[in-house]
Amino acid sequence: MQYRTLGHTGVQVSSLALGAMNFGAIGRTTQADATAIVDAALDAGINLIDTADMYSDGESEEMVGKAIAGRRDDIVLATKATMPMGDERNHRGSSRRWLVTALDDSLRRLGVDHVDLYQMHRWDPTTSDEETLSALTDLQRAGKIRYFGSSTFPAHRIVQAQWAAREHHLGRYVTEQPSYSVLQRGIESHVLPVTEQYGLGVLVWSPLASGWLSGAVRAGREITTSRSTFMPQRFDLTVPANRARLDAVEQLAQVADDAGLTMIQLALGFVTAHPAVTSALIGPRTLDHLHAQLAAADTVLSADVLDAIDAVVAPGTDLAADEKFDTPPALLDPALRRR
Repeated sequence: MQYRTLGHTGVQVSSLALGAMNFGAIGRTTQADATAIVDAALDAGINLIDTADMYSDGESEEMVGKAIAGRRDDIVLATKATMPMGDERNHRGSSRRWLVTALDDSLRRLGVDHVDLYQMHRWDPTTSDEETLSALTDLQRAGKIRYFGSSTFPAHRIVQAQWAAREHHLGRYVTEQPSYSVLQRGIESHVLPVTEQYGLGVLVWSPLASGWLSGAVRAGREITTSRSTFMPQRFDLTVPANRARLDAVEQLAQVADDAGLTMIQLALGFVTAHPAVTSALIGPRTLDHLHAQLAAADTVLSADVLDAIDAVVAPGTDLAADEKFDTPPALLDPALRRR
């Protein structure tokens, strides 16, 4: 396992980190499954575990808390807030009112007195940066969080938040958690240059592109991945973007074969090769999935292999642009772009 410094924090984290989104109802995993995965990940040298309050309505945090009991100090523990937690209109977002409550709820579910990294799961356009950063700074000073970061923020919002922190003398985001894979490279043209400029740690999610790069999706083969069962539209081959992805996957499979690598090794080795990336979040649902992904822990891709990947999917290109989660609201809601 390789280790890297998380931004300018001085904290050393593994280049592969354990994402716990599949713990609980989402991944149909039991507590025994989750504990076995955590045990194996820690044994392999992973020291960062990432979850969120909304994963399986809090069940993921509860499972993580039970799995790490007795070894909390050896783990860099991260969670997230802002996504809706129920139907109550104020149980979401990044207002001070909600973040104070949401963090206490997360700490209770995790069974800890602090988290190392508290992340804003999405940018909240209804709340000012000053409001959010002020609340996070107070929670940090209270000892409930060590650092705070953002997740899936557009580049201009990362810049704006850094400016607001300096302008109002508040703590600043020290990490960003964007989606990044061989098939979704758009952040190379805007987000990653900004994170490098500000010295942010970067924890990338979906490096296997929702299973497209797991090796299980190939031409002429029925798609039966877990993700395809509840997100069928992302694997519908009548959609042009999905056909383009499948074509890229077939070409990438040849690149992997020529290099003597699995698709997973190629995919994870690609994202961790970028100098702006600190860790790739892997989200195994089973122990077999975990072991297949751990095989990429020491994968270092040669320049020739990286050039071959660039020839398949050009740098800065998203093959499924409509699946981005950092799109400005005005592009999604016509009312916001018309007087």
